Amino acid sequence: MAKLKRSTRNIRWIEEHCRIPEGKLVGQPVKLRKWQRKELEKIYDNPAGTRQAIISFPRKNGKTALISFLLLLHLCGPEAQPNSQLYSAAQSKDQAATIYKLAAKTVRLSPTLNQYVIPRDTVKELACPELGTLYAALSAEKSTAHGKSPIFAVHDELGQVKGPVSELYEAVETGMGAHEAPLSVIISTQAPTDNDLLSRLIDEALTGADPKTTVSVYSAPEDADPFCEETLKNCNPAWGDFLNAEEVLRTMRKAEALPSQEPGYRNLHLNQRVDQSTPAIARSVWEACGGAVSDWGDAPVYAGLDLSATADLTAFVPIAWIEDAWETKPTFWLPEEGLKEKSRADRVPYDVWAADRDLETTPGRSIEYEWVAKELWQFCQAHNVAKIAFDRWGFKYLRPWLLKAGFTEEQIEELFVEFGQGFASISPAFRSLESALLNEKVRHGGHPVLAMCAGNAVVTSDPAGNRKLDKSKATGRIDGMVALTMAMGVAPDDTSEPQESIYETRDVLFI
Repeated sequence: MAKLKRSTRNIRWIEEHCRIPEGKLVGQPVKLRKWQRKELEKIYDNPAGTRQAIISFPRKNGKTALISFLLLLHLCGPEAQPNSQLYSAAQSKDQAATIYKLAAKTVRLSPTLNQYVIPRDTVKELACPELGTLYAALSAEKSTAHGKSPIFAVHDELGQVKGPVSELYEAVETGMGAHEAPLSVIISTQAPTDNDLLSRLIDEALTGADPKTTVSVYSAPEDADPFCEETLKNCNPAWGDFLNAEEVLRTMRKAEALPSQEPGYRNLHLNQRVDQSTPAIARSVWEACGGAVSDWGDAPVYAGLDLSATADLTAFVPIAWIEDAWETKPTFWLPEEGLKEKSRADRVPYDVWAADRDLETTPGRSIEYEWVAKELWQFCQAHNVAKIAFDRWGFKYLRPWLLKAGFTEEQIEELFVEFGQGFASISPAFRSLESALLNEKVRHGGHPVLAMCAGNAVVTSDPAGNRKLDKSKATGRIDGMVALTMAMGVAPDDTSEPQESIYETRDVLFI
């Protein structure tokens, strides 16, 4: 007789002993769906042996129920190891309690499990005295798992961890090192950004470098229509089953009508990496303005210049009113040395963009203002530049290089306009930019670096309702959006009449 596969054994045990903990089918035997069976096969039939399994799918697809079944499988089922500890790790006390309650309900509803497993509601623990096994729910809010040594752990909603580090995650994972064959399972919707812990774990797993790590990501492609029912069906494995499709479609329609709701909808229901914090511009609005840019000829040009610290992104974003829209041709600079390391640190393909000439590099390990000044000079020779707005930070270091590049003091005074970064200056400029984008009066040509900045940008408000871009709250570089906002701030509001060129009031610049 052929030996039963490990996953088959585990699936049979869950379906025989576990009961549906809540909902319209409460109390009935569990019947794992095809996609759930595939996940168990991937975990338990891995020839290399699974050390960590990552499963990421949108909300309301039965995540917490699946977690409870896996915990019981390792607490008192065929995967149980005598005298072992099991934990579920959640980011909040409420979520930790939810996991425990669902597992406890499953036990109480099961005619067999309730004979062997004792729920301890006050401490959120399940004990199996016959095997000496113990499960406990942990949360990042209450305590860490330092000093504990679990053989099995489930990390619930790890995507809520902002940044690349979680004390609770590290404590649980390092505590498992004492065992010969521990297993941790991550079940979560995706994190908002590439730099968050879950995103890093997923990206590393997708490389296939570690055969002991399995990964499944149910996510809508970036180029899919986010407001299409078919897109939702394809990335929600429980669609048409126990997922309330009508409620999800209602959320979709609301997100389509209200751009402020779109990021949360994309993250939670399409399982895309989208920051739910207040976006400067919704992705769909930005993408609608991706038309190709043209030759500007003698059209007046207005620009924003966001100077960086020694090794950060410097952005020069000029705009010109061409055929009823503001076109932009941005230039970005980063130091040449250490570019690949910076790409890895920021989790952004700076090196690829540099190879494609979407990003300029300056010699050395820091931004050379001499290089920036020369390129500004060359740009001014080729275009009818009217104004360049700048943040005064760093400009005193650029000014000598502008003079060396060929600008005169008079030309600098005429061209370069100091632009404050407070609410009073930025709010009306951002309002103009936002209006232009919403009315598809911007064409950015899909520039990838500017698109990155737009995706990272968030706004904050003062008590009077004024808004400005906030670098401190952004999850990545937003320098391009700051420069674009400043450009809009010095551009004329009325574009219906030709604007006077600065070359009518001063001589043309010559090299």
